[in-house]
Amino acid sequence: MGLLDRLSGLLGLRKKEVHVLCLGLDNSGKTTIINKLKPSNAQSQDIVPTIGFSIEKFKSSSLSFTVFDMSGQGRYRNLWEHYYKEGQAIIFVIDSSDILRMVVAKEELDTLLNHPDIKHRRIPILFFANKMDLRDSVTSVKVSQLLCLENIKDKPWHICASDAIKGEGLQEGVDWLQDQIQAVKT
Repeated sequence: MGLLDRLSGLLGLRKKEVHVLCLGLDNSGKTTIINKLKPSNAQSQDIVPTIGFSIEKFKSSSLSFTVFDMSGQGRYRNLWEHYYKEGQAIIFVIDSSDILRMVVAKEELDTLLNHPDIKHRRIPILFFANKMDLRDSVTSVKVSQLLCLENIKDKPWHICASDAIKGEGLQEGVDWLQDQIQAVKT
């Protein structure tokens, strides 16, 4: 199999592997989003809160994603920074129905953006304004305003409204992320 792997790589048939960090507060839907992006036969039926982190894989049309699903619980957020150097992209998930914790999400985002391993890199950031199906949710535009995303000038970013349970908005986000990663790799 080693020869076939090398040959497919030389011919450009093998998908490029990228490391993506999936961050956000606990209960924002990170694990559900990643699960929904996997092929249906690889999806978990029961989603439980992530303790520490887990590593998941899924593929798009031209990339193979290795996603570090980082726990968003307060006591685990300090682990995030240990993976910043390895990340080639970030998925940041926000619970758009949890207005009270939007301030905490903004603080964590600001900490992330100012970290030395992230600050001077042009790393793409995909934001999922998740749980749009809930009655109390705010629009992705409002989430963008609350997080002051317009202030991010040195990194490509995009926000998608999403409903992770139904899978809505996820493909749009992954397509954008794939385009950004490929633009950096070429």
